Amino acid sequence: MAEGLRERKKRQTRQYISDMATGLFLERGFDAVPMAEIAEAANVSVNTVYNYFPAKEDLFLDRSKGLIERLSRFVRARDTGESAAAAVLRELRSEVESVSPKVGLIEGYARFMKVVQESATLQARMWHIQREQYENLEATLRQETGAADGDPLPGLMAGQINWVHQSLMIAIGQEMTAGRKPDVVSREALVLLDEMEDLLSEKVLNYAVRADD
Repeated sequence: MAEGLRERKKRQTRQYISDMATGLFLERGFDAVPMAEIAEAANVSVNTVYNYFPAKEDLFLDRSKGLIERLSRFVRARDTGESAAAAVLRELRSEVESVSPKVGLIEGYARFMKVVQESATLQARMWHIQREQYENLEATLRQETGAADGDPLPGLMAGQINWVHQSLMIAIGQEMTAGRKPDVVSREALVLLDEMEDLLSEKVLNYAVRADD
């Protein structure tokens, strides 16, 4: 369905507010910028900012919903004969090989991480995002396999798959924060993914294989 004029204006306003806020956060730090200043920079009222972003940290981590659902999307889109872990590994390799900003392989990522590292509030939100990502993946694996509510296996498998993703993101973040080039970090991250895959058991690698329809 085509986007209506009102929806487009709301999306553009939301993006503009987020862009203004991000610029201020990168310049002065998250905790040093009040909501009133963000509203003034975006030429809107403080209430308007809160209408789009219920919490200040939502302005800096405005794509958190996509992050939370990320691994579940990979699993749901897996090919016939492909397991959940294999699908996630394939998608992550594709993003790393293409030097994608989705995994932090972008110039300027160090500035983003610096803002997070200097704010306890943002660090707490990042932890919650990671937790929600795991819970979302567990629910997806339970649904995809038809596991009973009391079955611990989907949670255990989600933990293993989530470990691969988080370990990759941490490793890339550390190297990018150190000022290294995205293409160089990309090559090293591919090696790391291979090493992590070698550490996964056959049970993990063969869990939730998609059957023929």
